[in-house]
Amino acid sequence: MTPRSLSRRDLLRGSVALAAYGLASRPLTAFGLAPAPAETVIPWLDVQPKGRAMLNWQELTGWVTPNESLYEVSHYGKPKVDLANWRLDLTGFVRKPRSFSLAEIQKLPKRDIHATLECGGNGAGIGFMGAIGNVKWTGTPLGPILRDAGLLKRASEVVFYGADEKTEKIREVEVLQRFARSLSLEHACRSEVLLAWAMNDQPLTEAHGAPLRLIVPGWFGIAWVKWLTRIDLIDRRFMGKWMAREYVTLRGEERLDGSTNWRETSVCNINIKSIAARAVRRPDGSVRFTGAAWSDGTPLRSVEIRIDDGPWQPVRLRRKPSSARYTWTLWDFDWAKPTPGDHTVVSRAVDEDGRWQPPAENQQIRDKKTYWEANQQWPRKIRIPE
Repeated sequence: MTPRSLSRRDLLRGSVALAAYGLASRPLTAFGLAPAPAETVIPWLDVQPKGRAMLNWQELTGWVTPNESLYEVSHYGKPKVDLANWRLDLTGFVRKPRSFSLAEIQKLPKRDIHATLECGGNGAGIGFMGAIGNVKWTGTPLGPILRDAGLLKRASEVVFYGADEKTEKIREVEVLQRFARSLSLEHACRSEVLLAWAMNDQPLTEAHGAPLRLIVPGWFGIAWVKWLTRIDLIDRRFMGKWMAREYVTLRGEERLDGSTNWRETSVCNINIKSIAARAVRRPDGSVRFTGAAWSDGTPLRSVEIRIDDGPWQPVRLRRKPSSARYTWTLWDFDWAKPTPGDHTVVSRAVDEDGRWQPPAENQQIRDKKTYWEANQQWPRKIRIPE
């Protein structure tokens, strides 16, 4: 069972719970994530710790994650940006280098996109499984800005610099470094890559990159550079700290001769994942599990659930509009005759390219020596009351 695009008839009849233009405003009762009248939430035993801003799956109450519940990560601290005098410089291998004010950027063609933002370390442990959220981003596509600047033939890589900075020791030399990540020129020109100034119809906050941040749907949040100040076109691979030395996954790969090849890769596109988010007791005594599954934008092939040591069973995938390609897909499963007592519930997802969500003991996870890209299955513990 896979999601399908909405038809005009679906929208007019209201037979689905979301419309492409109203994701943020619709209640989740139609999706099974919020309990309906006469349903009772059954809490998980593996409770997510509270304190920092982070999504609590069991308390999920809307399709779009509220700004205050979206996780925050900064690597050189939160810079104090002079918003009144802020500029974005476009430099490098372009015929027409220039500098933009925020007002000039906001006059360009505007686009809204719903996309899931996920930290590269999300899922590394129970204390860090909520570093993710669905957000409506408002900005302007980057591609036309680059093309209007007159791209030179040598341009092949686009480097994005934030205002956050720190002195780093590189090859025994101490130099001031600004946080930076890069995309290939081809990727940077994709229609979904935005320069965003608003989230959920509100101006970006200081914590989330005001006044402007990069939006890279389908990639982990490390690529979504905040507090943008400069975009530079270069003619070779960018190897800054946060591309080549940090947010690098070390993974062992079994070779045909039985030996292991240790491979390092930069944390880039999101892995296939799913989680059981909520459980409710229904009036008929059954238990409905609901959850989410997501990927780098590759459509899902299937999501399955397993209770204790039982068989894997398919869940029902909730339909979503084609415009929400880069958001999670909601799912549910009804346990018709639950047995009282303690149980383990786990889900797994597979996308159309065959990428799958492995268990923790699988070689893909077992031989990963860094905590980033932790896409192992997440077993949840629950106690079903009498």
